[in-house]
Amino acid sequence: MVSFGSEIYLSMVLDRQSERIMLVMSGSGGMEIEEIAETDPDAIVRISIEPAVGLQAFQAREMAFACGLEAGLVSQAEHLLLGAYRAFRDLDATMLEINPLVVTEEGRLLALDAKMSFDDNALFRHQNVSELRDKSQEDPREMNASDRGLSYVGLDGNIGCIINGAGLAMATMDMIKHSGGEPANFLDIGGGASPDRVVKAFKVVLSDERVEAVLVNIFAGINRCDWVAEGVVKAMTDLEVKVPVVVRLSGTNVEEGHRILTESDVELITAETLAEAGEKAVAAVSWEAN
Repeated sequence: MVSFGSEIYLSMVLDRQSERIMLVMSGSGGMEIEEIAETDPDAIVRISIEPAVGLQAFQAREMAFACGLEAGLVSQAEHLLLGAYRAFRDLDATMLEINPLVVTEEGRLLALDAKMSFDDNALFRHQNVSELRDKSQEDPREMNASDRGLSYVGLDGNIGCIINGAGLAMATMDMIKHSGGEPANFLDIGGGASPDRVVKAFKVVLSDERVEAVLVNIFAGINRCDWVAEGVVKAMTDLEVKVPVVVRLSGTNVEEGHRILTESDVELITAETLAEAGEKAVAAVSWEAN
């Protein structure tokens, strides 16, 4: 049991818009930052840290005074903030939060609770961090995709997406929404996708019980449409897919890809354009609902 007098909120986050680390503090600790922002927005103080020089000692002291710390605690706060910044920077973190940071009755600053998030793409540099990964705290869909080398972000819709390329994936999700539907995920199968990789993508997408249709949209450059088509047919056969599947292929070996789909025994919905694919996927969900 720790006896303390006051509580402080402290966090560092990666502000992608300004391409800076943002230091956020408040003298109203012990509450969620959203609650503080709603009830007392003036209590939140922020500074943007210049990456070329990092957090400076004078900035740490300014933040300590802004949070109402007594002069005798400012040097402790400076040491703590500079250490937190070094940990954030050196471990490739995306978020660090200490809530609450308390002032004990003995006049010490003590972090009672802290959490950090890290850049998944940088974990190969930090084995000591990756070993602490708690998969029970992650979205199981994203965890399964990551274990299979797929780029996946779970969403709240009911149309599963299997796309190649992040830009095309974003455009496809926009087209689904434009057509009146909701995407269930962002999934980029990457370049050179083999049939087995396509099957893995189907497994990940169909692991979401909310998925009522699947849209496969491939613009092949490095990829090959015939490989993707083989993967789609294999997935439909091996996984016994029970939801409508819309396939739009374009690019390298597209004629062979269309031939494979046409000559297969699986039931598919094909589309020639992105707009048509989005409309057919939304229509397939509506038809299933009726």
